[in-house]
Amino acid sequence: MVFSSQTFLFFFLPVVLGIYALLGIGPALRNLWLLAASLIFYTWGGGDFVLVLLISIGGNWLLGLLADRARDSGSTIVRNGCIALSVILNIGILAWFKYANFFIDQVNDVGTSMGMDEIVWTDIVLPIGISFFTFQATSYVIDVARGQAKVMINPIDFALYVSLFPQLIAGPIVRYHEISTQLKSRPFDWDNVSSGTIRFAHGLVKKVVIADSVGVIADAAFAPGAHINAGDAWIGLLAYTLQIYFDFSGYSDMAIGMGRMFGFRLPENFRRPYSAVCMTDFWRRWHITLSNWFRDYVYIPLGGSRCSKARTYGNLVIVFLLTGFWHGANWTFIAWGIYNGFWLICDRLTGQTRPEVLGWIPFRRLATFFVVMMGWVVFRAVDITHAGEYYATLFDFPLTSTSGTLNAALTNQSIFFLILGSIIALLPGKISAGRWLDESTHPSATVFRILLSCIFLPIALIIVISGTFSPFLYFQF
Repeated sequence: MVFSSQTFLFFFLPVVLGIYALLGIGPALRNLWLLAASLIFYTWGGGDFVLVLLISIGGNWLLGLLADRARDSGSTIVRNGCIALSVILNIGILAWFKYANFFIDQVNDVGTSMGMDEIVWTDIVLPIGISFFTFQATSYVIDVARGQAKVMINPIDFALYVSLFPQLIAGPIVRYHEISTQLKSRPFDWDNVSSGTIRFAHGLVKKVVIADSVGVIADAAFAPGAHINAGDAWIGLLAYTLQIYFDFSGYSDMAIGMGRMFGFRLPENFRRPYSAVCMTDFWRRWHITLSNWFRDYVYIPLGGSRCSKARTYGNLVIVFLLTGFWHGANWTFIAWGIYNGFWLICDRLTGQTRPEVLGWIPFRRLATFFVVMMGWVVFRAVDITHAGEYYATLFDFPLTSTSGTLNAALTNQSIFFLILGSIIALLPGKISAGRWLDESTHPSATVFRILLSCIFLPIALIIVISGTFSPFLYFQF
């Protein structure tokens, strides 16, 4: 079930919120109702894969209890064993469903080149949200074992933490300590419903109005076999750069907004990433909860930046190699991860991570934006060959006007939102767009909220009703 679908907007969400509001003051019934709604939501879109979700929930709940007892008794072996079992359980589930097809394909490619028979294999279907709920469950057990979080005795509350439907499919990846007290106590508040609805509407507009409009251009430019020239390629790349930002940040806004409706304060996932002044700064602003997860559970345990420079750079490469592979079982994502790791190493070599480094800020922002855009080519491409062809087209000088291949995609609507999206994404800001919409009392914020409600939200609803919206990009991860 997609957040921007008619079924979700006009049936599921109103019914769930309405019943939630009628269930009294205590959190027990409300948590049980939200858990039931979350499992229905997942079953609606994931079918039998709800069993995979339940196995992860049950296994990690038990491991959390065992890790807590081991920590109290001082049994380091049992505590570390719980961490290991949680990693094996969750990463094992993730590896089987997400990467088994990829590894079999690689084995078959090597085998056939050596004259061997292919392994007969039926492709495994990827359960939705698996990359997110496995990471979330793993972090819980690790934090409990480390003493950084209190164990959750109530299985209903723990199951809700893992499966809460606003963030179940594509994040944000919520750490247990961030909402543990909210799971136990959060009075229903119409102010939360109001502010959450505004944030949700903000995300809906970003997704169905801006992201989907420019996505038509990106899809045409990146279509395998498309006959495009350099002008087409640059327009298509800009379109995809905007599409992935407004699509994913739009989803995050909708998730955070829905969480607020039910009394949860979910963590921010984006802080104007395209205004970053270096790649290190970009990754502090882009998919923040994933970056923090890899920092705390991979980078720091490897030694982080507390070791030699060579090892620090190696740690960065490992983290971003895994970050790329987390996004998908394709060499393109691995290449994208290595690409980002390379630029973070360059930041350290040139001192770009230090605030005292001098440099004209507008130039640094544009340079960083260019580096990010170049990375999106291999991220969006079907395979490495396709990425190489697209890079070659981008720099096929002299730069000429468009070839006509994108004419059908370059409508007045898509061009308008390509320009508007560029302005919104590139303008610097000291606070996140989400906080500006949600909490700011600045007059310009009030004006924007009014414009959003009176102009863009009706457009978004018309698009939803017409059925012309597309799925969120990050659902595939």
